[in-house]
Amino acid sequence: MTKYPYGEQDPYSRVDLIASTQVHSDQYTVDQMPVLSARVSHAQSGKTGEDPKADKRLMDYLAEHLHMTPFEHQSVSFKVVLPLFVAREWMRHRTQAYNEVSMRYSSDPVGKFYYPAVWRKQAARNKQSSAGEVDDQAGCTKILQDAYEHALSAYHKLLEKGVCREQARSIIPVGNYTEFYATANLRNWFGFYKLRIAPDAQWEIRQYARCIDEILEELWPESWDSLKV
Repeated sequence: MTKYPYGEQDPYSRVDLIASTQVHSDQYTVDQMPVLSARVSHAQSGKTGEDPKADKRLMDYLAEHLHMTPFEHQSVSFKVVLPLFVAREWMRHRTQAYNEVSMRYSSDPVGKFYYPAVWRKQAARNKQSSAGEVDDQAGCTKILQDAYEHALSAYHKLLEKGVCREQARSIIPVGNYTEFYATANLRNWFGFYKLRIAPDAQWEIRQYARCIDEILEELWPESWDSLKV
C-alpha cells in the first residue's frame, strides 16, 4: 500500500506500508485487538465477535475515556521518503523506532530535492507559521533550483578531491530527500497523527499525517475510527 503525500507528480515523496500486526486465528481479526485486550482483564476475551456493535461501543468507550493501553497491540512499519526538514519534525516523535539512510555510507538519495508546489508567506502573528502566497512563485523556485544545483556541484567537487562522504554531506540542503523505516503501535501512531494533522502544523508534514490516516483507516477501520472520534 503506497500513498503520495505531495501527489504522484512528485517523484520522491511517498509512504509505503511495509508490515503490520497479524493475528494467526480464524476467530479474530487484528482490528478486534483493542476489544480482546480490554476484556482479558475479566477473562472475557471470548465474548469478542458475538456482538459487533457492542465491540465497537467498547472500543469507543476506551478511546473516549483515555484507556489507551488496549490500542498498543497493533503495530505498523512504514517506509517513508521525505525532505530532510520534514524528517526532522517527524523524528521528534520518540515513541517510534527508526532506521534512516546514511549519507556516510551512500551518496543516494543526494540530489533528490523537494520543490514546493506553492511558496507561502511568513505569518505576521505566528513566528513559526505561514499564511498566504508569495507573489513571485516562479522567481522563488528559480532561486531554490540554483541553490540546489550549486550545492550538488560543490558536493561532487568535494568527493572528487577525495573528501569522505561523512564530511562532504555537510553541504547538502535540508530540501534533500531522505528515507527511513518507522515502526510504532496504534496508540502512538494516533499521537503522531493528532499532532501533525492539526491546522497549525507545517503543511508539508500534514500531508504525511493524512497518508498515515488513509492507510490506517483502510487497515483497521474500526479501531482507528474509535481513536479519531
